[in-house]
Amino acid sequence: MTVELFKAVATNDTNQTRALLQGGADCNVRNDEGLTPLMQAAQAGNLELVETLIKSGADVNLADSQGWTALMKALYSHELNRGFPEVVQALIDAGAGIETQIGYGIRPLMLAAGYGEAGVVEVLLKAGAEVRAANEGGRTALMMVKDKDYIEVINQLHEAELELGDDLACGSRTPPGVNVIKFMKNPDH
Repeated sequence: MTVELFKAVATNDTNQTRALLQGGADCNVRNDEGLTPLMQAAQAGNLELVETLIKSGADVNLADSQGWTALMKALYSHELNRGFPEVVQALIDAGAGIETQIGYGIRPLMLAAGYGEAGVVEVLLKAGAEVRAANEGGRTALMMVKDKDYIEVINQLHEAELELGDDLACGSRTPPGVNVIKFMKNPDH
């Protein structure tokens, strides 16, 4: 039944997935790579399958051999070249850890920022992700994203740091009365 469950999830077949789960398939089973059906559905951005698996008891905090959880898989799909804010929200609502770390102390907010996923960054920030958390090298999500050209994410993180109340953003003070200039990235590029 394990092979059938992974196949149903891989082909986005919600009805077959439900039937297998109702028939006793283990929603927390792992494949040879350590992935669970929930991780697979999250990485594909399939909200309906993610919700189906969660309702069937899928553990949202299980991690693969690299430490990646379903939430981390939903942050960005290389195959689809996008992240899935709605899936990230569903996973958070189900109790997924937003501060789970993988190698070098990398957290979900850092990954989402590094991929330029403004929608995912917004969901994580609203859920209370620690904007000033640093990896083992002392770098925050804002420091990391400044190395890239993701202006919208830079603005989001800068504003989130400013909202912490001490006007300290990435180690530099913004003088009272000075406005932060926002640059908008052309959505066609």
